[in-house]
Amino acid sequence: MSTFFKDINDQTLRQLPKVAGAYVLVIELSADLILRNIRFAGTVLAKGTYLYCGSANGPGGIAARVKRHCKHDKKPHWHVDELTSSGAGRVVSVLVVPCGDECGLRHRIEGAAHCAVTIPVPGFGSSDCLNCASHLLRIAADNDVEWLFQNLDQAI
Repeated sequence: MSTFFKDINDQTLRQLPKVAGAYVLVIELSADLILRNIRFAGTVLAKGTYLYCGSANGPGGIAARVKRHCKHDKKPHWHVDELTSSGAGRVVSVLVVPCGDECGLRHRIEGAAHCAVTIPVPGFGSSDCLNCASHLLRIAADNDVEWLFQNLDQAI
């Protein structure tokens, strides 16, 4: 069963499950962001709403990984760190799926009938994945993320 944490703050971060699974970060970019990661250097992510599908199977599970993504001061490790540690990017909500699969979530999001998503950067967050073009999706501004996650929840 998935849980949608609509507003990320200290209280909601304490409620995240400490189990292995998958998650979808909803990241708001308040301004255009020029990527600096060697692989994507010079690529511009336009201001808007992005969905990043990830997994957490290590110590602390989903809670530890999502909390790390929400920190602004951190040593970059994953591609998404560039978005979440920039002054322009902020995690505003998260869908967590204990025992879930990041690739399955990503494919369900892309296949949602009401949801217009695009792949802004091929290979972003999916360098170790053979099935996905990217684990970062851009969602159209007029789409309702909460509606999307409620409908995904029915399919999970």
